[in-house]
Amino acid sequence: MPSSQRRYDPDRRARIVQATLDVIAEHGVAGTTHRRVAAAADVPLGSMTYHFTGLVELLTEAFTLLADTVSARFTERLAEAADRHEACEAVVDLIVDDSWASPRTMLLSYELYAFAARNPPLRRVMQDWMEKSRAALRQHFPADAAKALDALIEGLSIHRSVDPEPMDRARVRALVERVAS
Repeated sequence: MPSSQRRYDPDRRARIVQATLDVIAEHGVAGTTHRRVAAAADVPLGSMTYHFTGLVELLTEAFTLLADTVSARFTERLAEAADRHEACEAVVDLIVDDSWASPRTMLLSYELYAFAARNPPLRRVMQDWMEKSRAALRQHFPADAAKALDALIEGLSIHRSVDPEPMDRARVRALVERVAS
């Protein structure tokens, strides 16, 4: 009888984490199971308990990946700004363009908020995400304005994702300018 050989798969853990976001986007946190994630990642079910102590650890890593990915794009967009005017335009872009607030990202963000509200240790992921956003904004704006702009970006993005008639770019720009001053 031939011995079973282990498949060399160095990216398996990362693939599982990415697949977790796909499952959350499709089924929500409540519908996310080890079985669904294993199927989405195309790994044996046993890989789930080999790589993660439980579903909470897996969800935490998936939401951390989401936060890190989005905040990197956020930081990159603000780093391109050479002055305050360009930084305001970057903020407007973050609100009105799908580069940050894509339907998938918004859906995953809603799931993160709800999950973190019920799992206080996960709030650290959200707090770290907010701090990264605010640090990027503080490169161009005072700390209080950066905090307010961060809330504005988040709030308007949420509204735009459900509002049948969201604010147009000019109205968003005027609001950003007022908050930034």
